[in-house]
Amino acid sequence: MTEDRRLVLASASPARLTLLRQAGLSPEVVVSGVDESGYTAPRVAEQVALLAAAKAADVAKRETDALVIGADSLLEFGGKPQGKPADAAEARDRWRRMAGRSGVLHTGQALFDVRDGAVVSRDIAVASTVVYFADPTPPEVEAYLATGEPLAVAGAFTLDGLGAPFVRRVEGDPAAVVGLSLTVLRTQLGKRGLTITDLWRR
Repeated sequence: MTEDRRLVLASASPARLTLLRQAGLSPEVVVSGVDESGYTAPRVAEQVALLAAAKAADVAKRETDALVIGADSLLEFGGKPQGKPADAAEARDRWRRMAGRSGVLHTGQALFDVRDGAVVSRDIAVASTVVYFADPTPPEVEAYLATGEPLAVAGAFTLDGLGAPFVRRVEGDPAAVVGLSLTVLRTQLGKRGLTITDLWRR
């Protein structure tokens, strides 16, 4: 008989929730209270791993029995992390610099297994995907900024929304660019003796 486990997503991201649902999963959403500004690391990949683990840990301590997923994404451009732009001016400047160039989108994922109120295992991984940006015209950039979408996402772009036409191609996991690598999740579950099909909606 397949083990019945609750899946909890420690993120308010609608994109991450959609990805999991499209993969046949029905996670509960419990948003972490982690202050992201308090976490830094020498490398961008290390920083997203640290944040993903912190978010998973924060939610895991409130759970009794669950598989908790924490995630965080940052675009590395010019060797520096690019989170959500503070305002439209910052997003505009970003697009001027990114147009026709490439960056690396790092997504950290942490899977914490909670049983009887204790974390019995932690698995932390990072999926890094190279993103090649198109060269949108100034009117296209202004139209995109006017939608508000670039202000709500790391790197000031999305692959699953209005920003998709401004991405030429990616090298790596497209889902990780959206916010969560299903391939990484499958591997993490496998280490716990589970398959992703075990968690499909019944």
